[in-house]
Order: sequence, then structure tokens, then C-alpha cells
Amino acid sequence: MNLDPVDISKAASASAAVFEALRQAIIDGRLEEGEPLRQEEIARRFSTSRIPVREAISRLEEYGLVKTQRFKGAVVAGLSAAEAAEIFDFRALLEPEIIRDAVPRMGPELLAQARQKCEAFAGCKNPMEWGVLNREFHGALYSASTLSFHREAARGAMDRIDRYIRAQLVMSDGMARAEREHLEILTACEEGDARRAADLTRAHVLEAKASLLAHFPVLPKA
Repeated sequence: MNLDPVDISKAASASAAVFEALRQAIIDGRLEEGEPLRQEEIARRFSTSRIPVREAISRLEEYGLVKTQRFKGAVVAGLSAAEAAEIFDFRALLEPEIIRDAVPRMGPELLAQARQKCEAFAGCKNPMEWGVLNREFHGALYSASTLSFHREAARGAMDRIDRYIRAQLVMSDGMARAEREHLEILTACEEGDARRAADLTRAHVLEAKASLLAHFPVLPKA
């Protein structure tokens, strides 16, 4: 199991620490689809008992990142093409509203941070970092929004799809497209054009959906 061992025996919440470590490993692909999550092994790696591990796995199952299979127990959940498409459609509803709400509240400091994230994504040559940098860019823009429930729901949706987005960027010309679209969204934000930023964000999500489905490994062929 590809996890970094961490001693959390003195942590305020061992369950929360295990949850976040497992969540991140699933998102970035170190824990692959179908990989079993053995409670004894995880507890040993984190120097804790099985109770917080069981609690963490239960939370991950609620988030859709883990599922329980007969005879296997808890394993990393995968997505079908239809499920991936639904998640993108959900994001295409949520994220334009988030950025529409955020634009009027964006100050110079936040916009400078977002531009830095945009440039970091564009300049990165390591595919393993693309997913993180993509989320940091969007997260910087969305952070000004007061729609906290929308933001949390969008974050959960990204958790489910993140490792597939990185694969799509590698398999297609998605990186060049994403760089261009990020810059267009950022420019709209800098100009204070909330409507255009929302329209561009929706198009950005739907373009990523189309590209991913065109390369999806389990996508049924018509």
C-alpha cells in the first residue's frame, strides 16, 4: 500500500488524520481503483488502533471514494463513464455560480495569488503535480465566494474525479487547452466580469468532460 507512514498517536483526531491521508492518496492515484484498504495495515502505518481507521474508511465511503465489496471489504472506488459524466455535469452547475459570486469580492491580493497559481500550472512539466495545481488555481478563485455549501460540494465532486482528470491531461492535448482556458477565466476575473467568468468556467468544465470521456478506459463504444 503506497502510503506515507505518519505517527498520529498524539494528534487531536487520529480519525481525521487517517481520513485526510487516505483521501489524498486516493485523489493523487497512489491508491489505485480496486485496491483493498486493510485496517490492520493502515493502523500499523499510522501508529494507531483500528477504531480511527474504521471511522476514516466509513467517511471515505460516504464521500464515494471507497466502497465495500463482498469477500474483499473496503476497496478504493472507481467510476464508470456515466458516473464521471454526471459528476462533470454537476460541477458545470455549481462552479459557474461559485465564481459568479466570487468575482465582485476578489481583491488585488487574491487575483495576484490566482495568477501565480495559473502560471505555476502552465509551467509545470510533472504530470503528477497537474491535478494539485489545477485545484489550487480554481480554489484560489473560488475562495472569495460566500457560497460555502456550493464550495464544499464542488470540492467533493473534484475528489471523485481528480485522478481521472490528471489521466485525461496526460492522454490528450488537455494541458494546452486547460492553460488557455485558465488564462481566459482569470482575465475575466481581473476585469471584474462575473458573467463572462461564469460562462467560461462552465465551458471549461464541459470541455474537460468531453475530453475525458473521449479517452475514458471503460467508455462503451457506440
